[in-house]
Amino acid sequence: MSIIGCDLHSRYQVIAMVETDTGEMVTRRLEHESGEARAFYTTLPKPSLIGMEATGYTQWFERLVAELGHELWVGDPAEIRARAVRRQKTDTRDAEHLLDLLLTKRFPRVWVPTPEERDVRQLLKHRNKLVRMQTSVRNQLHFLAMSQGVCRKQKLWSARGRAELEGLSLGPWASQRRKELLELLDGLRPRIAELDQAVQTEAERRPEAVELMKHKGVGPVTALAFVLTVGPVERFANSRKLVSYLGLNPGEDSSGGHQRLGHISKQGNEMLRWLLVEAGHGAAQFDPELRRKYQRLVFRRGRNVAKVALARHLAVRLYWTLRQASSATPPVRTPGSPR
Repeated sequence: MSIIGCDLHSRYQVIAMVETDTGEMVTRRLEHESGEARAFYTTLPKPSLIGMEATGYTQWFERLVAELGHELWVGDPAEIRARAVRRQKTDTRDAEHLLDLLLTKRFPRVWVPTPEERDVRQLLKHRNKLVRMQTSVRNQLHFLAMSQGVCRKQKLWSARGRAELEGLSLGPWASQRRKELLELLDGLRPRIAELDQAVQTEAERRPEAVELMKHKGVGPVTALAFVLTVGPVERFANSRKLVSYLGLNPGEDSSGGHQRLGHISKQGNEMLRWLLVEAGHGAAQFDPELRRKYQRLVFRRGRNVAKVALARHLAVRLYWTLRQASSATPPVRTPGSPR
């Protein structure tokens, strides 16, 4: 059996390999486009163990390793860097460090979604990009209207507001910009509507997402994104670990008995964190408990802090919903529980 530490890049990879039978260690650089990497892994004895950092552009490599019958472990980049002692950093030393973590049983392996789940993630990401593009287009049209003394806010997108916007007297280039922005906006609406329907269908296929949608303010987009990002909820011992995973916990720099808390860490999935903030703000309109919490925090800390606190509170609720749905017996309540 071969154990390999792989420092993967977009065009090449550097590996450090050791044979368990002979103990011989080999370091090589493998090119991707020339087929050298595929030829190398084809000749390896099956199954070989390969360890690499979690990074982007690796789906082709994961498919290759699975087709050839090898085992691939993906590690947490932050923990891998924290366990490196030497300050010098090269591709070869990174590969040797990964190999050392594998041999000493210290490799920080992380959960990896299935190819189907990754494909559904692309649906959510594509919808999110189009929605943000639509917001950008609307903001530009708002600017054109406000530059002529017209401030209608959301009423600008009604039939009457649209007619008023199209009737504004603008210069030649401003008129062309308005025309093209309106055409782009009209083209984005049906595409986003189709993606919303696709998200609705995917969410209804998953019992966990259906369970989450029972919460007020949580729609198909937020429920599906939460299920696909969190994965098996059992891998989080309590809700505090989930909040930390999503990057909604405050950064801390405490020492000598003095506690110093800062802004949230933002270490998790940015899209899910944004969706939870939006869903928490919407849930506060229907839930009296969340509304009181939001109003109290707005008075004490401001609107932005209150929105993040609601997102954290909603994430804890969703976590316990999945925990109760996944186990036959209710889990024991911990200090991280909402009740």
